Amino acid sequence: MIDLTRRHPTVTPQDLLASFVPSPRFADVSFANYLPNPDFPSQEAARTALAAFAERASRPVPKLRLFTRGKPQGEGWYLDGGFGVGKTHLLASTFYAFRGGPKAFLSFQELLYTIGALGMVEAARAFSGYRLLAVDEFELDDPGNTHMLNTFLAQVMPGGTHVVTTSNTEPGALGQGRFNASDFQRQITAIADRFSTLRVDGPDFRARGSAPAAPLTPEEFAAWRAAQPEATLADLEHRALNRHLLNVHPARFGKLLAGVRAVGVRDVTPMEDQNVALRFVHFVDKAYDLGVSVAVTGAPLGTLFPDTYRHGAYAKKYSRCLSRLSELQREARQAAPAGLPTD
Repeated sequence: MIDLTRRHPTVTPQDLLASFVPSPRFADVSFANYLPNPDFPSQEAARTALAAFAERASRPVPKLRLFTRGKPQGEGWYLDGGFGVGKTHLLASTFYAFRGGPKAFLSFQELLYTIGALGMVEAARAFSGYRLLAVDEFELDDPGNTHMLNTFLAQVMPGGTHVVTTSNTEPGALGQGRFNASDFQRQITAIADRFSTLRVDGPDFRARGSAPAAPLTPEEFAAWRAAQPEATLADLEHRALNRHLLNVHPARFGKLLAGVRAVGVRDVTPMEDQNVALRFVHFVDKAYDLGVSVAVTGAPLGTLFPDTYRHGAYAKKYSRCLSRLSELQREARQAAPAGLPTD
C-alpha cells in the first residue's frame, strides 16, 4: 500500500513542461463525443466555435514577407460557465483537434507555478514555443497572480500563441470577492480583452438530485478497499491527509499521486480553515482529473465546507468539489463487489 504522507514530491519546471497533456479522464474526448444539451443552445454554439477555431488555427502560419507585420497575434477563447457543463471536455477536444504545432494542456495552478519557478522572462520564452495553451480553471485569486498573468499574456499572445481557457467566472468579474479587484481593474480589463467569451450554460451533468451523494459506510468502504490492488492503493485518515497537503504545493499533487489508482480517505470532517479546505479541493480536482478512484467515510459531504465558504468568493470551487466527490462515491460503490447497496 502507498503511504502518501511519506511522499514529498519535487517538481522542476522542466518536469511540468513535459507533462502538459490532458489527464487520463479526458484522454478519449473529442468534439464528436461531446453531447450538447438541446435545452441549452450555448453548448452547441461553444462546440461549433471551438471546432472552427481549431481548424483555422491548425493551418500553417503564412511566411512573412517584406513590409508585412510580424506573426498574427494568437487568439484567445474563454469558456465561461458553471461546473459540470462539459467545459473541460471542450477544452481537451480543442487540444486534440489542434494540429498547428506544439501545444500544452495545463491547469491554471500549474501555469502560475511554472511562471513563478522559471521567472517571467524564461517562462515567456518557454511558453512562446507553443502555438496553443489550453488552460483549465482560470481564476484570479490575488493581485500578484493578476499582475503576473497580465504580463505573461502580453508576452506570449502577440507572438502567435493561442490561449483557450475555462473558468467559472465571467472575465470582467475575475477577482471579485477575493481581493480589492477595483484597484486592479485596468489589468483585469486588459486580460479580459484578450479573449472572446463563450458562455456554456446548463445543469451539472454529475448531479443526481439536489443533495450530494453520501460517504461510504464502513462496510461499503471495507468492500471497496478489498477490491483495490494493494500496490496502487493509498488509505489514510482525513486529518493526516490535510496535514500533509499543507506542505505540498498544488502543482505537485499530480506527482504526489503518481502510481496511485485509488485513495481511501477515512473519517472526513468539516474543514473550518479555508487554506485547508482549498488544498483539499485542489487534491480532489487532481485525483478526479487523473481518474483516481476516491472513497471517503465520515461526515456528510454537504457539511465539509461551511456555508460562509460555499456562498463566498470561492463558492464555485467548493460546489465543483462536492459535485466531483459525489460522482466519485457513486463510482466507488459501483466498483465494489456486487450486492452492496448504492445510493
